[in-house]
Amino acid sequence: MDGTLILSVLLGLGLSSAVGFRVFLPVLLTSVAAYLDQVQLAESMMWLGSLPAMITFAVATVMEILGYYIPFFDNLLDTIATPAAVLCGSLLMGSTIVDMEPLVKWPVSIIAGGGIAGTIKGSSSILRVKSSGLTAGTANPILTTVETVVSGIISVLSILVPILAVVILVYLIYYFIIKKKVRT
Repeated sequence: MDGTLILSVLLGLGLSSAVGFRVFLPVLLTSVAAYLDQVQLAESMMWLGSLPAMITFAVATVMEILGYYIPFFDNLLDTIATPAAVLCGSLLMGSTIVDMEPLVKWPVSIIAGGGIAGTIKGSSSILRVKSSGLTAGTANPILTTVETVVSGIISVLSILVPILAVVILVYLIYYFIIKKKVRT
């Protein structure tokens, strides 16, 4: 395994984890980075770096973020976004891995990228349902803002410093999932 492959896997893992917080924001930032030649994409996924793709992802990102600010609609959006996160996490992971045979790359992308995106999105959805129940949806805009900021930060860090993004991801998983389960 060479350094380029390791960095591309770390990039994919970081972006997939960001998808768990917001589905389209990491895709948009990846599209912009590819358009600006800051991220190398697999040959079959080069379309992600095109101007039409960037515009489409920008519109989808704005619609997704605005949708999460509408109480109770945000819970419905989570129902749709959870399988979408698995799909986008898998696609982003697969699109960033450039030096791996497709027979290996896509199962790894589905299991690792889709798995991490789905796990984070599922946890986020549960948190939103609990927030809606406890606060009648009044705390959900705060949760939405935090998720959007975290998704953006993880995406940018993944693109600029993939190793640091994965370290932060491991910490977040430990703190919010493992540590919470140990307490209960």
